[in-house]
Amino acid sequence: MAQAQQGGPDEKEKTTALKDLLSRIDLDELMRKDEPPLDFPDTLEGFEYAFNEKGQLRHIKTGEPFVFNYREDLHRWNQKRYEALGEIITKYVYELLEKDCHLKKIFIPEGYGVIVLNPNENYIEVEKPKMHKQSSCDGTDEPAEKRERKDRVSKETKKRRDFYEKYRNPQKEKEMMQLFIRENGSPEEHAVYVWDHFIAQSAAESVFFVAHSYGGLAFVELMIQREADVKSKVTAVALTDSVHNVWHQEAGKTIREWMRENCCNWVSSSEPLDTSVESMLPDCPRVSAGTDRHELTSWKSFPSIFKFFAEASHAKSSSHKPALTRRSHRIKHEEL
Repeated sequence: MAQAQQGGPDEKEKTTALKDLLSRIDLDELMRKDEPPLDFPDTLEGFEYAFNEKGQLRHIKTGEPFVFNYREDLHRWNQKRYEALGEIITKYVYELLEKDCHLKKIFIPEGYGVIVLNPNENYIEVEKPKMHKQSSCDGTDEPAEKRERKDRVSKETKKRRDFYEKYRNPQKEKEMMQLFIRENGSPEEHAVYVWDHFIAQSAAESVFFVAHSYGGLAFVELMIQREADVKSKVTAVALTDSVHNVWHQEAGKTIREWMRENCCNWVSSSEPLDTSVESMLPDCPRVSAGTDRHELTSWKSFPSIFKFFAEASHAKSSSHKPALTRRSHRIKHEEL
């Protein structure tokens, strides 16, 4: 009994240390420490994919669509493969925009030398600089207790680093750090920057927005910061499964009123395209995008969006606003 009592503090300390260690272990990563190298092709052909005449991504040999789970039970590896392919497709689409649509690629901010391909990732990744260990004095002037505490912290730090190298970083990946792009460090900043430097200065008299998901939140933030300018230049806004919230973003009454008249949100829903969907927020009307898949809401609702834009443009020229709450021009599936 006495021995058990004497060993109590030690057992408690061991238990605490074990809990701390377990809290740092990512079991998924631990199970995948033997995954293949994260070395992927840098071309579509290397991935054995190509776009067909309909613009669909298909496997060159099998003709099948993209398969995420290329290797079973290797989620992290599959995710990295997916991201690598996504980077290639992003560049491919931008090349099409320049070649077929005659759009111009502009680097932002001016003189920065980095183009923002995806406003949801407004940063570049650079290798994290290695911390140079400073040579400390012999510590003869320091109390023994302080030196002992320093040694203990140093050993703990080394244990954590070794643990990371062995389990959490099996591919010996370089530690990276994010450098946010000046004046474009967030989607909201990016939207305001593009507005100030490009849209506001353009000769276009009628501007139309299509904002998907978080893009809707960025647009509302743009309105909050540039309300008068947006109202004078923007004719209509199509949101697709937008995640904006006029209450949380503290959009004023005049903004909410303008959105009710000039915006429409095509949301994910199993209802037919353009079916009215109730909303708890006092902003723009919500209608079904004709799909319950978030990532397809823009694609599925494009026919209705362009018709909505055409009506808004005609209404502007004739000084009449289109009716948005009950869509009378519901598009049937056979017309698509």
